[in-house]
Amino acid sequence: MNERDQVLKAAADLVSAFARNDREAYFGAFSADASFVFYTLEQPLLSRDAYQALWDTWRSEDGFEVLSCTSSNAFVSLQGDVAIFIHDVATELRMQGEQHFSQFSRNKRLAKNNKAYGWPATNICPRCRKGCQSLSQTGDAHTR
Repeated sequence: MNERDQVLKAAADLVSAFARNDREAYFGAFSADASFVFYTLEQPLLSRDAYQALWDTWRSEDGFEVLSCTSSNAFVSLQGDVAIFIHDVATELRMQGEQHFSQFSRNKRLAKNNKAYGWPATNICPRCRKGCQSLSQTGDAHTR
């Protein structure tokens, strides 16, 4: 399997784990030093553990549950041992007893090739609006 296909498979596995509420597989798809930027939060989450803690809080306090998640329009740009993965995501969630549907939220993920572990995601930026710096002059990806 070529590197582009490896990135696409890693991303598909991550989306699949999220869609089925598989906490271990979902967070296992991210490197420990991953950072996460959500426009709904005041500041970035600077580690996988920080995101897991927030996820657990959402579940215990808000009844957070993923009902479905699909990915489309995938694009991979390989930059040496770093991959930029961009896709559109449609997600259906339940929080506080109410269903929420987000159609085509654009997501970007960066992954660094680790020959032993494949392509773990190192960053997620759901159409960030603050706290990010462009990785390229065209703004194709962001990082904190």
